[in-house]
Amino acid sequence: MDGIIKYKGKIWLGNHKEAHQAVLLALHASGLGGNSGITATYHKVKALFYWPNMKQDIRDYISKCQVCSQAKSEHCRLPGLLHPLPVPSQAWHTISLDFIEGLPKSKSYDTILVIIDKFSKYGHFIPLSHPYTALSVAQLFLSNIYKLHGLPTMIISDRDHIFTSSLWKELFCLTDTTLNMGSSYHPQTDGQTEWLNQCLETYLRCLVHSCPTKWSQWISLAEYWY
Repeated sequence: MDGIIKYKGKIWLGNHKEAHQAVLLALHASGLGGNSGITATYHKVKALFYWPNMKQDIRDYISKCQVCSQAKSEHCRLPGLLHPLPVPSQAWHTISLDFIEGLPKSKSYDTILVIIDKFSKYGHFIPLSHPYTALSVAQLFLSNIYKLHGLPTMIISDRDHIFTSSLWKELFCLTDTTLNMGSSYHPQTDGQTEWLNQCLETYLRCLVHSCPTKWSQWISLAEYWY
């Protein structure tokens, strides 16, 4: 069709090495690809293309990727037993909130507020600046999260419970809500947010390793990539 050869609905590239490299560059080393791992890159590529020994070629390409080898950290099992949180009954019932701090100044930002829904795993990344308060975080929450998902029933945060409680109070004031909801403080059970933080940090390291002060320009694309 239109001069394009297809195999099981995918574009057939045969043994055209230059085409293979162009596809991998676009779907692995770009902002869309985010220098993802072998499995994620393979699924992106196989959704559109096919060629002989494709999975092995992808594995070889990523194993030789200099950006991946420099920017990605080693993962190992954590010692001790896990204490998982109960599964929420619906999306945006329970959210996890965390901060990625110590980033180089990008415009006026040096911190990322990471908010993830524990049920759907959907995440939002919001840049902000030090010093921030419960009120300023609540205002960001109202502008970026509440307008889309409403108020959650529970907030989980590695911040101390005083900060989390203050955040609730400010949210109630801003939304004119009088319902007294609970907050949670789980310093050791929020592995999902820690994992998401690592993914986001790795994505930014891969994309802005040569110009780290540009990271704030990639936040929207990072959220789409995730």
